[in-house]
Amino acid sequence: MKITRVTVTPIAFKDAPLLNAAGIHEPYALRSIIEIETDSGHIGLGESYGDAPALAVLDAVKRELIGLDPFHLNRLREIVRGVVARMSPASAARAELAPGSHASKAVSNAYSAFEVACLDAQARYLNVPLVDLLGGAVRKEVPFSAYLFFKYTEHIDSPYAPDTWGEAISEAQIVEQARRMINDYGFESIKLKAGALEPEHEVACIKALKRAFPGAPLRIDPNGNWSLDTALRMAELLGNDLQYYEDPTPGLEGMAELHRRTGMPLATNMVVTDFDEFRRSVALNSVQIVLADHHYWGGLRDTQQLARMCDTFGIGVSMHSNSHLGISLMAMTHVAASVENLSYACDTHYPWQEPDEEVVKGGKLPIRGGCVQLSDAPGLGLEIDRDQLGKLHELYQTCGIRQRDDVGQMRKYRPDWRNVKPRY
Repeated sequence: MKITRVTVTPIAFKDAPLLNAAGIHEPYALRSIIEIETDSGHIGLGESYGDAPALAVLDAVKRELIGLDPFHLNRLREIVRGVVARMSPASAARAELAPGSHASKAVSNAYSAFEVACLDAQARYLNVPLVDLLGGAVRKEVPFSAYLFFKYTEHIDSPYAPDTWGEAISEAQIVEQARRMINDYGFESIKLKAGALEPEHEVACIKALKRAFPGAPLRIDPNGNWSLDTALRMAELLGNDLQYYEDPTPGLEGMAELHRRTGMPLATNMVVTDFDEFRRSVALNSVQIVLADHHYWGGLRDTQQLARMCDTFGIGVSMHSNSHLGISLMAMTHVAASVENLSYACDTHYPWQEPDEEVVKGGKLPIRGGCVQLSDAPGLGLEIDRDQLGKLHELYQTCGIRQRDDVGQMRKYRPDWRNVKPRY
């Protein structure tokens, strides 16, 4: 089997005005949809980042893949490394809260995008679910968590009608957001994105969630926007309310000191984002849970390798999410289904994406009982909806956004906004 054609289609879709440590989401999120075609008639699908530096690498790599056997993933990695080495470093600044946007992740990002598509093609060729290529499923359904955000009613420049979620600033509004997520999707655990408002208010919202959902595991994620002193003070207020404390303070050293002084389990998708940081974290005992993300950890099999290393060192495993569509969700589900030591429900932004903005046939993938279920369909089990892909590609062409900039978007609300870290 040989690759005969590779297509990378940049897309945009509506993104809600969600607040975070850097600022606020722009009105549109960017992704790329990868399709490979083979001489056997089988295809493979992938989904990755859609900002300009990532697209430049994907477009350069795709030209080198014609004639490659999709089973030859070592050669794929070699091609990606060679292409990235020949390219000039990206001049655009990284997105503060998107680890995959860092120039150092260019190889792992691009390799992952094409690895998923190649594995999808392999599995279709063999007529098996993709998870079978990862050793088989240890679970047929993968749990996800309700992912709550502080948010405004609509974007400041009103490029489209407000979403149905409404404003979420107060304790009552956050509880209502959680109630809707749980009613609609059956989530059993809850995560609150923090680092956006005063820490005491964010902790008060966790307390309100604890009262409203006393049996639900809770997490709070300030994205490293609290100083060590603030993180210690909030830890005292939080007490035993949390399942884990995610990235409250910056740096491996800061996280290690916080754990030493509180004993609280700390999770991260910010200070452990590659294997070198993993090694340093183990030496310092910085984190007790790693949130994997196949997009920037180097694909599905490297994510399995990360999970095995976590098991070796007694570290828990969950999964991180950025704004994404169904191909990423299903790739994430297949690898999570293969990881024996998946310790916690995974993150996903998927409920925030509009029902009419999906590129796979059949529309948005179902989340029932807080879980995404695997099917026995070959590969990822997904097909492209050509009309939807065309619509979202056209939106990409007209939306005017080429790289995520939460700081710049917040300056439309507050012209004096600066990217300060930690802010509180």
